[in-house]
Amino acid sequence: MAAAVRIELDVDSPDAVDGRQIRAVAFQDCRLAYLRDTLAAVGHTPSGRRALVVGSGRGVLARGLARLGYDVTALDPSAAATRIAHATHPHDHPAVAYRTAPAEELGLADAAFDLAYYADTFEITPDLDRVLAEAARVLRPGGVLVYDTVNRTPLSRLVYLGAFQRLGLTRIMPAGRYTAARLRTPAELTAALDRHGLRNEDIRDFRPRDPRGLLKATVARRRGRITDEQIPAMAGFVLAPGARPRVTYLGYALKG
Repeated sequence: MAAAVRIELDVDSPDAVDGRQIRAVAFQDCRLAYLRDTLAAVGHTPSGRRALVVGSGRGVLARGLARLGYDVTALDPSAAATRIAHATHPHDHPAVAYRTAPAEELGLADAAFDLAYYADTFEITPDLDRVLAEAARVLRPGGVLVYDTVNRTPLSRLVYLGAFQRLGLTRIMPAGRYTAARLRTPAELTAALDRHGLRNEDIRDFRPRDPRGLLKATVARRRGRITDEQIPAMAGFVLAPGARPRVTYLGYALKG
């Protein structure tokens, strides 16, 4: 799903879900809010450190990390996305190095990064172990891997395999981008991370505050009434600590 072009954490009034406090934020803000929580939990300060963003798309998340103080390398498998990131990079932003490379073969030096963020990547790769081996290789000892991905549940299949790539009214993704085999449960992903020396530390559910908002936004996008960047702002996402991920989830792991 495309990211909202907004970096500041403009937070709505808190709501409650199953007795837990949640925050309604835009999709990109959701990622950055979780990242801030993660950095605080592990005592990691961005200044003077190197970060890698895999699945960087138009570079919005990468520029957000740069604003936090990281020296950022942003990779995407799409050359077109890399060109757009270059073209839309504001002159007043901190430097970000944009490159085109697949997650399965990063082409970067060993132990080069303190932080790696994998966005919209785990759920589309046919070779998760190869992706995680590369992640472990480029992270320094004690490095942090942050990710967002899609759970494999009946609801996630309905949304990602059905609505997003099959139904004419709501289809916004190419056929075959998502398959059931590429959607991993938190337990499956935790086991895969462990195989590569990456110890999973947290799982955090995030979701649209109101699924009807996401449906309306998706239909509007399909009809050309809005752009990809406007979808998350219309849907409004929430971070729900402790909730079981029904569709999408964020997490982080540490390299031993």
